[in-house]
Amino acid sequence: MDLPPPSTIPSLPQEAQLRVLDTLFESSPEIHKLMIPVLANQKFESYGFLIEAVGGRMSALSIDNSPTDRDVLFGILGSHPRLGRAPANPEHLSELSRKEQEQLNTGAEEQAEKLRALNAEYETRFPGLRFVSFVNGRSRDVIMVEMRQRIDRGNQEKEIEETIQAMCDIAKDRARKLQARI
Repeated sequence: MDLPPPSTIPSLPQEAQLRVLDTLFESSPEIHKLMIPVLANQKFESYGFLIEAVGGRMSALSIDNSPTDRDVLFGILGSHPRLGRAPANPEHLSELSRKEQEQLNTGAEEQAEKLRALNAEYETRFPGLRFVSFVNGRSRDVIMVEMRQRIDRGNQEKEIEETIQAMCDIAKDRARKLQARI
């Protein structure tokens, strides 16, 4: 998908606004609901500013004020596919995610099994979250070391913060790859 100039987003039909959002982030009803008013009413000079606005809204939800806010946030953070694992419902995986996952889906089956086990352990340690990291060409081994460190750290609030940051870093990379002005 080509991204429209960011300054035009408020004037686009809602469906087109959500396509922009789904191109940069993983699609979820929660991110749509959170960002529809922002996309319709705020003009962005760049995709970097848009991505920071999304990150800011997610961070605001992370403050432990309301269980409803936490549910919305976990719906957004949980929309990201598990690393190195074919999704149960591949049509919900964006084309960019599919490409980003390809390198993690190669290699020895033993490594793939270890990554599946780490995903399960992570999700048990941090209920409602998925491990999200800006892979950026790093190997499975490097990602698995990071997963182990984050599991062992055991700090859910830090995980939420790092997941939001990783999702924003991924979105910025996607915008750059789509030659958007960032």
